[in-house]
Formats: sequence, structure tokens, C-alpha cells
Amino acid sequence: MAESPTGKSVPEFDPTRAFDLTDRVAIVTGGSRGLGRAIAFGLARAGCDVVIASRDLASCRTTADEITAETGRKTLAHSFHVGRWDSIDELVDTVYSHFGRVDVLVNNAGMSPLYDSLDTVTETLFDKVVGVNLKGPFRLAALVGTRMAEGDGGSIINISSAGSVHPRPDILPYAAAKAGLNAVTIGMAHAFGPTVRSNAIMAGTFLTDVSNSWDMDAFNRRAQGFAAKRGGQPDEIVGAALYLASSASSFTTGSILTVDGGHP
Repeated sequence: MAESPTGKSVPEFDPTRAFDLTDRVAIVTGGSRGLGRAIAFGLARAGCDVVIASRDLASCRTTADEITAETGRKTLAHSFHVGRWDSIDELVDTVYSHFGRVDVLVNNAGMSPLYDSLDTVTETLFDKVVGVNLKGPFRLAALVGTRMAEGDGGSIINISSAGSVHPRPDILPYAAAKAGLNAVTIGMAHAFGPTVRSNAIMAGTFLTDVSNSWDMDAFNRRAQGFAAKRGGQPDEIVGAALYLASSASSFTTGSILTVDGGHP
């Protein structure tokens, strides 16, 4: 035991125990690809049973099977539409019926469709972007956070974006939605604390499957403005997610953790 400044004994930090997630249950939305897939594997390797949820049930099942084969952890594949509240309600009921609890929620599903100019953004596109990036994560966190607070607590992790504080014209609806998600993150920390922690990872540019369609020469030139001089690999977000999911972050709540390679 170590002694705190107040003279009271406090337990010394044990990294093995602090980051251990054995037998906890996690939901990862958008968990079959990109950052969500990397986070789902990371949580399972740390001991979590994992729910993989997205619109593509076949991809969810494939990822879930791969996770179980590698880690031996229990998994559940579930198809849902993050922009529709009735679909979210069904997801929550299914997970609690199957596992009986949720300890970690990772709101990762998102979208940022292309458009020619701001005046060509349709109402349908705007509503879809806000629905997937803000409305849905709000509803899912509200439902799961309420049950967590009534039970043993837990951790809500929202995947935000550097665009929320660097709102370029070509991603403006997305940036606005993610800025709203930052606000939701902080508000829910106060709504569900002290037993439920709510934090966000403000992710920069990661080289996921989406980047396969990019002009990489143009991107690499732009990336020279980043401190890291490159885009991130999906596995490079996992450490932040494990920190926020685990008791290692027991005094971290209402925080927006930046993982962006030094975005200018």
C-alpha cells in the first residue's frame, strides 16, 4: 500500500489488474470493420465477451466467429440500424437477454458521405448523418447508461472525430454531429455518474478500408502537417479504448481523449 498526500493508505497501481477485462461484456457498434473491428478484437483479447453490431449481419457474424476462434471469448452478432430508435431498443433488449449485463459500450458506428458543395446537401443526407453520428449514439448510451447505473456501473466510450473541432467545409454535417456527440459524452458523465463513466475518443485520420478509395499521394502531402506525418493504423486506437474501458481510467470521466497523430 502507498500513502496518499492526506496520509491515508491507497492501493498501489497494478497494471495487470487495472487493464484486465475478464468476463466483462462489451457492445461495439460498427464492430465488423475499421476502428470498430480493431477495438472489438482488443476488448476480447483483454477478456471481454463482445457484441458486434452493425447493419451487415453477415460481416458481424464473420467478425464474431473470428474473435471467438482467436480468443475463446463469447460473442454475439446482431444486425441493427443505428439511426432508428426502435432498432436500438431491440439491440439493447437482445443483449441484456443474452448476456444479462453490459459493462462497456463503444459507440463507434458513423458515416460521412461526400457532397459537391454545402448548398447541395439534401435534407435526407443531413438527417441521415445526424441520425447515425448523434441521434443513435445518444439513444443507445441513454438506454445502456441507465441500466449500467441501476446495476454495477460501466463505461461508455463514444468515438468522436477531430472534425468536431476542425470542421472543414467538406465534412460539415458530420463535424456538427460529432461536436454534438462530444457534448452528449460530457452530459452523460454527469447524468450517470459516479458508477458509470462516459468518455469520448476524438479520432483523427485512420487508414481503414474507407481509405482504399483515397488519393493517397494527396493525403500523404496533407499528412505532413500532422505531428506524426502519417495517418493512423486501426490498432493504434485500441490502447485508448482499453484504457477507457478498464478500471485503469477509474477517475477519467466526461473527457474527450484526442488520438489524432497531432492534427494541426
